[in-house]
Amino acid sequence: MKIVIKTTNLKLDSELKNYIQEKIGGLEKFAKVFQEENYFERSEKQGSQRGSYFERSSVRGKARVEVWVEVGKTTLHHQKGDIFRAEAQMHLPEKSLRAEAEREDLKLAITEVKDELQRELKQYKGKTEAITKRRSRFFKKLLRLSLSARFKKRKGGRTREEGI
Repeated sequence: MKIVIKTTNLKLDSELKNYIQEKIGGLEKFAKVFQEENYFERSEKQGSQRGSYFERSSVRGKARVEVWVEVGKTTLHHQKGDIFRAEAQMHLPEKSLRAEAEREDLKLAITEVKDELQRELKQYKGKTEAITKRRSRFFKKLLRLSLSARFKKRKGGRTREEGI
């Protein structure tokens, strides 16, 4: 996962850079599924045109999952209130997640952005898994056995058909 950091009205020191990389880098474990090569092969086999774009972009040396983080002050003359702003965009295959927060402390804003991205990432991951399961149920229905494939009558007098 590639993390790009941009600052506005603020200097990026090593402490702030390490804090951002630690917090946003923690999202990598949730995005592992999208970084695997099998994920892109699957989406290409299923006929997704967008999956093939990401397959080609990864070959050119581009990271499969990118996070762009922008932190800074909203104004230079205010001293109180929500003056620090954090914004992050995570680019995944077929989806782009975005979160932003304004707080009185920069670290609080970064943490809030991380939490929001984590929630959205879990939701997107759950949707993709649900779609995969739904597709497999559909194909399983297509593979039903014919009506001639029946079990014999049992003592209960009931006949069972193969299928779903």
